[in-house]
Amino acid sequence: MNETEGQRPVLSVRDLSVTFAAKAGAFNAIDGVSFDLARGEILALVGESGSGKSMTSLSIMQLLPEAAQMRGRIEIDGQDVTALGRRQMEDVRGARIGMIFQEPMTSLNPVLTIARQMTEGLLRHQRLSRREATAQALACLEEVGIAEPDRVMAQYPHQLSGGMRQRVMIAAALALRPGILIADEPTTALDVTVQSQVLDLLVDLKLRSGSGILLITHDIGVVAETADRVAVMRHGRILETGTVDAVLGAPQHAYTKTLLASHLTVEKGLMRHRSEREGADA
Repeated sequence: MNETEGQRPVLSVRDLSVTFAAKAGAFNAIDGVSFDLARGEILALVGESGSGKSMTSLSIMQLLPEAAQMRGRIEIDGQDVTALGRRQMEDVRGARIGMIFQEPMTSLNPVLTIARQMTEGLLRHQRLSRREATAQALACLEEVGIAEPDRVMAQYPHQLSGGMRQRVMIAAALALRPGILIADEPTTALDVTVQSQVLDLLVDLKLRSGSGILLITHDIGVVAETADRVAVMRHGRILETGTVDAVLGAPQHAYTKTLLASHLTVEKGLMRHRSEREGADA
């Protein structure tokens, strides 16, 4: 539990399990996961592909496939959202919890302009006029570093670069000022420069808005650069949780040690590769 100064967590997950039926028997995609997310912090959920990270985020958003059976409790500001009906949960998504999906090209609607996609939530949840919603959408695009928001608003997703689409996704998620933001591998497929810009943006937004951010990643480097706390996940279970300094500096679980060793090996390989290239170019 991570309640700071007696404050209730903005997000609390308790004994979350997700099971799928299979010919060989039930498969537990998530098995008894529990954690808290405080206001104004970034909690990184880290692990390799298939560890259950994205399934956890879909559970929180109540977007699991019909075949999934979920047990446990998920509270947003003390309200158990697992008890809500479909229409009630639609009101929670966007207004109280936003999500940046892993691949914006598949998450943004290819046949709708950015303006349409940016204003839909504002029109529904905040009852703004179209003019007011457009003005707020433009402000959000400027907030995430888009220099020509008017031009971008008139475009379609395929007309934007990967980095621009990711910024649009972040702007759309933040437009309603949700208390919780889930960022699922937000830097996947982006070049190093844009990755750094997106991560800096998440940290800046946390500091300015006070939102709690659940950062889902497999990249230890991203965790070290961005997060306040980290939860290490494998085979649907959380193995270790703590501050970034504690977990990365003195890991307790063998799997965490393996992750860190793997990251250091990759980093050393990249540094050697860069050094060899620089030597060849000299």
